[in-house]
Amino acid sequence: MTTSRITANGIDVAYRLDGPADAPVLMLSNSFLTDGGMWDFQIPAFARDHRVLRYDSRGHGDTQASPPPYSITLLTDDAIVLLDALAIPRVHFIGLSMGGMVGQLLAATHPERLRSVTLCDTACRLPPESAWDERIALARSKGAAGFIKPMTERWLTQAYRERHPEIVDKIGAMIARTSLDGVVGCAEAIKRMDLSSSLTRIRVPTQIIVGEEDFGTPVSAAEFLHQSIKGSKLAVIKHAAHMPNIEQTETFDRCVLDFIATCEAVSR
Repeated sequence: MTTSRITANGIDVAYRLDGPADAPVLMLSNSFLTDGGMWDFQIPAFARDHRVLRYDSRGHGDTQASPPPYSITLLTDDAIVLLDALAIPRVHFIGLSMGGMVGQLLAATHPERLRSVTLCDTACRLPPESAWDERIALARSKGAAGFIKPMTERWLTQAYRERHPEIVDKIGAMIARTSLDGVVGCAEAIKRMDLSSSLTRIRVPTQIIVGEEDFGTPVSAAEFLHQSIKGSKLAVIKHAAHMPNIEQTETFDRCVLDFIATCEAVSR
């Protein structure tokens, strides 16, 4: 897999493309403190019949950081300008956690660019602000590496961590290489975010996925999205926490691809 770079919205954005060049595009957006590598588990299934675009969010992975603070609007603009730069008119957008926050605003404000949106383990608000102030302070004192233990323990169930220490290490490496500006900027964006008033404007086909044991963006947050977005579909994945795409790859992939297939059948 080759990482490419392109200038979009004033920064150098790292992205990867897999799958048939003439197939419908799936755009995957990563969570806070990870990068496009968090979707490695999805590529075998997703790239079989689709063009898969993964990109590293601003200040994450190999994408350039800019001075904080950021906003969810800025991160959403990054996604739109990247699509423009790559001359991709419409996508099925799939975002997890922070990527799902981008997906919410994208669906509300740029519906013409979406065939569908899948919002995974995310929320429209994540109070209290003090929790994000604490994370910003941790980043400034210990860097991104200070998040490895607390985040991997929140993101993956204990049973999975014990069975797959190599995956814990893989995720830890993604966390550790997140730039300080990327951590602080995105933490500021999430701290100030309130997308609740945008949800009723979403009219594109929407699926919401959440791990049953996700305590950061819990099932109740997913249910609120489901109740607020007309016609949306909700899937709760058992035996998974914040990253069901990793813990329950087969179930996650089937949820996404079945939903996309339904959307494509309707649009023909």
